[in-house]
Amino acid sequence: MAAQRTSSGGGPVPVTRMRRAERREQILGAASRAFARTGYVATGLDEVAEEAGITKVLLYRHFESKADLYRAVLDRACGRLAQSVGSDDFDEDSIPALLRAASADPDGFRLLFHHAAREPEFRELVDTLNAASAEVARRNLAQRLPAGPWLDWAARVIPAFTTEAVIGWLDTGQPDPDQAAGRISQAVHGVIQAALPASGQR
Repeated sequence: MAAQRTSSGGGPVPVTRMRRAERREQILGAASRAFARTGYVATGLDEVAEEAGITKVLLYRHFESKADLYRAVLDRACGRLAQSVGSDDFDEDSIPALLRAASADPDGFRLLFHHAAREPEFRELVDTLNAASAEVARRNLAQRLPAGPWLDWAARVIPAFTTEAVIGWLDTGQPDPDQAAGRISQAVHGVIQAALPASGQR
């Protein structure tokens, strides 16, 4: 949809207006960058509006508050992650898919797994995500590890290690993208091996 305004020469100049969904996506992308750069507390809506190239008034037409916007950014990151990786099972493609998702939206990934955990207001969302990840890991690891404390340990360690490994990979410039998944997978297999019962024990 285009509106009309008058140029200095007197002729009409089209002004393109984004559809609401497109504008919302633009704002969420800008907010992800701004929040990842300076954190939730230190980032004001003025900075987000400037990053998005819009007015603060327009920003408020889409989000009622900074908390509302931040939660939408985290929900967007969660949705993208679930779409890329899935939410039920882990297989040989899970880590490559996680790396692809993080590479496609590094700011959202960092906010979800690093920054949001430091914000008390959003800790519940992060705790829920971590609990769900541990449950999926536990269900999959139960096929290889006997029930008990070491299975519980591995189910908690592997998701936490994997996300931290991906963040470290992002922070170091995404080195060796063709080999990164294999390297992280080797470390995950090391955790599984460490959780196996000693010889003769079960």
